[in-house]
Amino acid sequence: MMKFMFMMIFMIPLCLKKNMFWMVQNMIMLMALLFMNSTINIINFSNLSYMMGCDLISYGLILLSIWISFLMIMASESLMKTKFHEKFFLFNIVLLMMMLYLTFSVMNLFLFYLFFEGSLIPTLLLIIGWGYQPERIQAGLYLLFYTLFASLPLLLGIFYIYSEMNCMMMYFLKFYSYEFMFLYICLILAFLVKMPMYFVHLWLPKAHVEAPISGSMILAAIMLKLGGYGLLRILIVLQQIGLKLNFIWVIISLIGGFYISLKCFCQIDMKSLIAYSSVCHMSIVIGGIMTMNYWGFLGSYVLMISHGLCSSGMFCLSNMNYERLSSRSLFLNKGMMNFMPSLSLWWFLMLSSNMAAPPSLNLAGEISLINSLISWSWMSMIMLVMISFFSAGYSLYLYSYTQHGKYNIGVYSFYTGVSREYLMLMLHWLPLNMMVLKIDYSMIWF
Repeated sequence: MMKFMFMMIFMIPLCLKKNMFWMVQNMIMLMALLFMNSTINIINFSNLSYMMGCDLISYGLILLSIWISFLMIMASESLMKTKFHEKFFLFNIVLLMMMLYLTFSVMNLFLFYLFFEGSLIPTLLLIIGWGYQPERIQAGLYLLFYTLFASLPLLLGIFYIYSEMNCMMMYFLKFYSYEFMFLYICLILAFLVKMPMYFVHLWLPKAHVEAPISGSMILAAIMLKLGGYGLLRILIVLQQIGLKLNFIWVIISLIGGFYISLKCFCQIDMKSLIAYSSVCHMSIVIGGIMTMNYWGFLGSYVLMISHGLCSSGMFCLSNMNYERLSSRSLFLNKGMMNFMPSLSLWWFLMLSSNMAAPPSLNLAGEISLINSLISWSWMSMIMLVMISFFSAGYSLYLYSYTQHGKYNIGVYSFYTGVSREYLMLMLHWLPLNMMVLKIDYSMIWF
């Protein structure tokens, strides 16, 4: 695990040289291919070195982080063209990738907390440094304070576990079980805010709308998954009390997911709509993790990976429209099928994956999550039906609004997609739909 860390550290000087934009991107892509080849043991932690290790959950999320990082650089070509601090931008992305890599691979709980919080700083720099509107500072503060406010109790909870166990290794958590309500809330709250759960989700749409494309991609693809990863790891210690209290989070998530999917129909900003749909998907993931059964853990992992690719791809699409029309409003982005018919296909493919149409990985994830929630209580079926129905609804709403209708007369000059953009979309869509062929890998790790 350390060798990839060194590879990232030695990429930093490369970022600060002239004309290295695509070179850094190629290096990250090479790293993704190398990491794919690293052997992992499905049952236990493997590749152990210097308090770092990797089991299947870590493996999938690290690979997703590296994959999205090089796609972020690919999507941000406009920074290189306008020479807008592109060296610092590359440095920021490599720093963020290091933080995420460490978060998912360290086995020490305190170090996990450290990097979990540390990944916030490069994200904040992305939003404040390269965002579009003046409100980006407010959005950055929202993100910062929501996350920091909830995660101080997590630190105290981790210290308490250390004082009881004299050890902070994640692997040994399975030998302990605590039944303290205060500890339970302390440990879980930070991850629920990061997910984000309904009621504490307000920072997400704000951050997405103000962030540049790279910020949106990493926020949607990886930042939301940090919460899910933390829950999967920490719930091992809280099994006893979890069985008693988890129903609260399941109920909030299911009802919240339904409300948010209704809220999606009210959005007029494309990015805002995609951000709210992320909250909707993550609410089902929280529900699945909190049922604490086999299907729920499997489904949440699969849906986290698939949502990362799918949501990131949709942000790329909305950014392509924004680069051409300088607007993300659904009122102005109409009739795009007339201008970019080939991009219409990509809109269709991404949105069909978003509504969990086969053969996407989303479908496998949602089926197992629905299984877990209905086996937990048949009453949850009502909300799940609503969420599934409306998620198809707002995906179709976004597609039909952007692609059909009378186009804006103000569109006087236009250019269609370039090969870089089609390659970027292909690299989102192919793994999302081809990984279904090897779904057994994700489904037997427990």
